[in-house]
Amino acid sequence: MKEKVLHLKSKKFATRIINMYKYLCKEKKEFVISKQVLRSGTSIGANVAEANSAFSKKDFICKLGISLKECSETAHWLDILKDTDFLSEKAYESIHSDCIEITKLLTSSIKTAKRNMELEEKQKK
Repeated sequence: MKEKVLHLKSKKFATRIINMYKYLCKEKKEFVISKQVLRSGTSIGANVAEANSAFSKKDFICKLGISLKECSETAHWLDILKDTDFLSEKAYESIHSDCIEITKLLTSSIKTAKRNMELEEKQKK
């Protein structure tokens, strides 16, 4: 269930990132950092989708770990865009809060998957 919520939220987040990228390019003429945040922000959902088709629990955890790293990178670029006044405080708060929410979901999913994997390993012994 949590994976479905994570998939939907990361997909919606990617859409917001794409729209922000278009805005930054068209209105602010910012092309470098916006491209970085486009890559990392859309990669989150792509890795979540890959995790949902993982070959094993370890593969699942690995893909979610990559998503978590991409989420951290995205938060970094959002901070830079705000600090350089390419994003208003209001726009930043809105998209950054979504990024933080996805980070929390990813962290929780990874912890749960690791715990379940450890339990399965103990039961095999």
